[in-house]
Amino acid sequence: MSALYILIPVAIGLVGFAIWLFFWAVDSGQYDDLDGPAHSILFDDEDPLHKAGVEQAQEHNKQDKPDA
Repeated sequence: MSALYILIPVAIGLVGFAIWLFFWAVDSGQYDDLDGPAHSILFDDEDPLHKAGVEQAQEHNKQDKPDA
């Protein structure tokens, strides 16, 4: 029974610390963009073929649309 007098405040302190840690992580931006860094490694901004492919797709879309 006397162990409860120690364990209950310790448990409440741990829960309080976990809540504080969660709010600190949210405020510091840890959860802002979870997918961006994982996907950014797949694309190379310096790849000229990638840019050419994008330009070709845009030109193709312009040709498909009739002029109004």
